[in-house]
Amino acid sequence: MAYTIEHYPTRLIDVWTLADGRRVTVRPVLPQDAALEQALVRALSPAARCQRFFAPIRELPEGWLRALTQIDYRRHQALIAECFDGDEALPVAEARYIVDADGDEAEFAVVVVDDWQRLGLARRLLGSLIAQAARSGLKRLRGDVLATNRAMLDLAQSLGFRARRHPDGGAQVLRIVLDLPSRVPMGLGRDAAVSPAAAAPASAVRH
Repeated sequence: MAYTIEHYPTRLIDVWTLADGRRVTVRPVLPQDAALEQALVRALSPAARCQRFFAPIRELPEGWLRALTQIDYRRHQALIAECFDGDEALPVAEARYIVDADGDEAEFAVVVVDDWQRLGLARRLLGSLIAQAARSGLKRLRGDVLATNRAMLDLAQSLGFRARRHPDGGAQVLRIVLDLPSRVPMGLGRDAAVSPAAAAPASAVRH
């Protein structure tokens, strides 16, 4: 049976200019993006793959690819950023969240290819997720981060996430949590810089 999308959020399609002048197209993931998702994972360094999947994988199993691309856009949101070499699309980053069964909270993940890091791309992608989650009425976003992933922890803190020890991960994994605003602050999800005060209540600004 063919997979269909009933709620594809075309409003999230955009073109971003990054800090070094390069441009990327950002759009919601489609079912036909399995090859792009696989190419993204293969383009990551071993360290980046481990930070994203918590395992030394080289590529995604077929079942994972289906789960990452067949998205209902109600309980699962996913964005992919791509550049173009002629007519060929090259994936450089992705971000997503999946809503828990209770409907109040979602788990997110963001990954950026090594050569495209430190350009504000992860910040903008995460800002888009925060804005979309708030619009959807979610109360919290959470993510699991290796304690050694200092870049992600610093980014999360700057956006208002608080960090705590993971309930099952020991000292090696931290859980970061953001209490979402009841109203989406103007500009959230569009600008590369999202202030902590705009993203979350004051109580959530620090770890």
